[in-house]
Amino acid sequence: MRYSDKGGAIVNKILDRFARFVVLGAFAIVTTAGAVALSVYLQDQAAAQPAGEVRSLRGETEIPDNNMVPAPERQETRAGSFDRAYRQQPPLIPHKIQSYQITRTVNQCIQCHDWPFNVDQGAPKISETHYFNRDGVALDRVSSSRWFCTQCHVPQSNARDLVNNEFKPAIDVE
Repeated sequence: MRYSDKGGAIVNKILDRFARFVVLGAFAIVTTAGAVALSVYLQDQAAAQPAGEVRSLRGETEIPDNNMVPAPERQETRAGSFDRAYRQQPPLIPHKIQSYQITRTVNQCIQCHDWPFNVDQGAPKISETHYFNRDGVALDRVSSSRWFCTQCHVPQSNARDLVNNEFKPAIDVE
């Protein structure tokens, strides 16, 4: 039933909103009933599964027992360092860094590679480019934008290629 007079417009709005409310309520009931039915079905399936077929993510280790943490794989390095493959390539790290800490306030790389420590340690000095901020202003310390060394520098490794690699250094490209 629709009303056509001025007061009827308000009644029509109320009836439309009530109809929407009824439809949404029915949808909510159907959805809830479906969720309950699915839950009951899954519980029945879980109860039907024999206990012996359940596998733990811990493997064969019983819950009270502790799994032994496997020893971390050690980085294999060779004496010296690998050559750079292209101009401006960040140098590779020729030593192990597994236990090095680099946080917002601590950087163990700098303890050996920042001037004047690099002279005592016999380590290469950090590039001068690392002492300029984003605006090109020279700093007396390593710029915060260059603080996390391992974003660019990675440990060298004699690991075999994971995929076939036909990369050639820039100097070898004709």
